[in-house]
Amino acid sequence: MERYVLSVLVENHAGVLSRVSGLFSRRGFNIDSLTVCETYNPGQSRMTIVVRGDEYVLEQIEKQLSKLVEVISITHCKKENTCEREMVLIKVNAAGSDRAVIIETCNIFRAHIVDVAPGAVIVEATGSEDKISSLIRLLEPYGIKELVRTGLTAMGRGEEIMK
Repeated sequence: MERYVLSVLVENHAGVLSRVSGLFSRRGFNIDSLTVCETYNPGQSRMTIVVRGDEYVLEQIEKQLSKLVEVISITHCKKENTCEREMVLIKVNAAGSDRAVIIETCNIFRAHIVDVAPGAVIVEATGSEDKISSLIRLLEPYGIKELVRTGLTAMGRGEEIMK
């Protein structure tokens, strides 16, 4: 199964997220990741939806989304033309000599320590899904207490904008 990233510009009002996610569940499509936020224009929101399937599934999703009145436009984000990022917050055990190694690991990944407690630190990192997953794997031996990922967000490269 292939991974597809869709950027969907929608009207910004109550119930739109529910209608979009309901469309996926009614059709039996699974959402791997979904991020949504108001755009620079307060009347619009932008959703980044990550799904897995084949070309037929992608085509069906795009057709079904385009039928929703609130959907303004849909863009299939191809990896080579898209800047993709994800953010993660990781609470890691950090007692004694482990703390220095954790800080050094964070420096390698350009991650930041955003909170420090006697027995733990919270690490913030942004980057590709692969980079985030690699950081998590390296921090696992120290004991991850808690973790939260934002999900993928994406934007097309170059001067073109989504309208």
